[in-house]
Amino acid sequence: MPPAMFHVPPNFVCFTVIIHIQIIILTFGYGFLGAVAYFEYLAPSDSVCELMRSHPGELTMIVTLIATVLSVTAATLFTLSVKEALRHRMWKPISLVHLSTGVALAQGSHIFKRRYIGLTILTLFIFGMLRLLTAGWTTLLTPNYFMWPVQLNGTELDITGSAFATLLREEFLAHGLTDIQDNAFEILDIGGMLSGVAAAGFTFGLRGTFNFNGAKYNISTQGIVPTIEDYSGSDGVPDANGTRLGFSGGNVTVNTGVIPGSHRSVPIPQGFSTNYSMSQQGLTAYVNCRAIDSSQMQYLWDTSDSYLIYANAAASNNSITGLRLWNISANCGTNSLTTYQYVTMVDADGNASSSGSGFLPSIVCQGPMNMNQTYTNFTILTQGFYKYAFLKASVCEVVPLLTTVRADYSNEEISSDVTSSTPFQPENAELLSFIASVARFQSMNSQGLTSSTIGDTLYSIYSSTTTGSINNNLNDTLVYLELEDYWRGVVEFSATFLRSGFMATGSFPNNVIPNNLSSQVNGTMFISTIGWTRWAKDSPTYLLATLPLTIITILTLICALYSILEAWREHKDRLKEDQERAKHQEFAWHRRSHRRAHFDVSNTLHLIMACAAGDLILEDFSRHGIKENEAAMCTMSSHHER
Repeated sequence: MPPAMFHVPPNFVCFTVIIHIQIIILTFGYGFLGAVAYFEYLAPSDSVCELMRSHPGELTMIVTLIATVLSVTAATLFTLSVKEALRHRMWKPISLVHLSTGVALAQGSHIFKRRYIGLTILTLFIFGMLRLLTAGWTTLLTPNYFMWPVQLNGTELDITGSAFATLLREEFLAHGLTDIQDNAFEILDIGGMLSGVAAAGFTFGLRGTFNFNGAKYNISTQGIVPTIEDYSGSDGVPDANGTRLGFSGGNVTVNTGVIPGSHRSVPIPQGFSTNYSMSQQGLTAYVNCRAIDSSQMQYLWDTSDSYLIYANAAASNNSITGLRLWNISANCGTNSLTTYQYVTMVDADGNASSSGSGFLPSIVCQGPMNMNQTYTNFTILTQGFYKYAFLKASVCEVVPLLTTVRADYSNEEISSDVTSSTPFQPENAELLSFIASVARFQSMNSQGLTSSTIGDTLYSIYSSTTTGSINNNLNDTLVYLELEDYWRGVVEFSATFLRSGFMATGSFPNNVIPNNLSSQVNGTMFISTIGWTRWAKDSPTYLLATLPLTIITILTLICALYSILEAWREHKDRLKEDQERAKHQEFAWHRRSHRRAHFDVSNTLHLIMACAAGDLILEDFSRHGIKENEAAMCTMSSHHER
């Protein structure tokens, strides 16, 4: 076979370059899309992310510039392939309307002919795909702000089981706290009161942030302890007697870490900010407060036993003129009365000011009334006098609940929502005793000589959110809701205090909670950063963004491959003819005469030259003539072949 048979056809290299560049562009697009889909989250280094955030205008310009370059390149390769394919197609008969369609596509335009609706739709579709290339690339390449999730797990103190009940009982015995009457919870005074105030204000729409041990809680603690180091609060080291029930503040041990992901080669960014959502143990209470009906004699609520124990009529205005001792008693279901003593300041005649003084005695009964169970709930009996006379003799049933909460750590504050709850069991008797003791301490120590913290809380919050006098415009339902939230806040804080004390640094050897006292916590850390994320299942935005590129690439490859096949066929036919004519010694002249013209359908000059050189006879520009001309067939040929 002569060496000429292996000669590469004209423009073969050009077609190969077009195909390779277009495939590279398509591969880049789908490769980037696949990388995002595989890794789920992609972000540049933290320094680059910071630059992106600091210069959003420059970022938009760079992304748009890259998208424009890729789009223009793809569109140019498409028009070049259409030109070459149409040039080869014109060596065969083709109607003028199809020729004009090809010319429009080669120029990146479209036709609009109602008689040829199919060709019109085709050109409009391809025209739209070309115009959407830039939008598609911009959508694909533009980074967005998103939250990068990282899974966390760890452990915390489990106060729900029998192991903790045993430990708590040992602590009670070690400190002499053998029953509810012991008065040894001074450290809980301020914290319990503030927690109750914050929770009570929520009833009236007052936003409150409760601070304890350096941690900030939204409204109330929900009985949790921080499980995130950045939100754990104080970093002080408690002394030897400053842990467990003697806790007075200090570092709380946090044992939470990152779960390695499936793509460990992808570094987790530091991000712009971080928040957390954790599932962990909590404790709350269902509290129901209501007035004691006159027919409910089982409570035996008695406030009538009081007498003057000190009087000094000659005392100055700033001195105590009189003191009254109150013996408040109630039946706590033990077949004997429970009595608390209070002292209030009065005048020398034993009378108190109804507007300036307030007395709010309470009795806490551990266990439900008239029942044998002692681990499920406790009862609080209370009544207001003088300034607090709006609160009638009332009973509050407090049912503590062991909960699982979803705690959100963000903006330096902890917010919690209960996801599940269970009532106390027999092994929680010591835990209930501790909570009831905290409530008792609060009820007694909140009452001073002239006022009560609990009473002032009810009075001030209600008065600040209603109009008129509290005595003339009283809504009992709202007052009881406020009282219920107060006691719920106290109960939740008591659990937070207990967890904090036993998880404080130094509470356990090496600060490691034993397995039988630990509970699993898990959750997610959300890192705010900028980059690319895998699309949601119901939002195929990225797939739609690659659709124009895919269609244009396919059309480009079809046109380029068609041109290559036609070029090879033409080359083989030319060589065969040259060999035959060489036998008649006409090789040189005929080979020169059969080189096909380099016709460019998108070049207006070439079109005029083709019209001038040909012998095609067309109709005029009337409507009928144009219709006839569109159906006319034409064929490109060299001058010597006509």
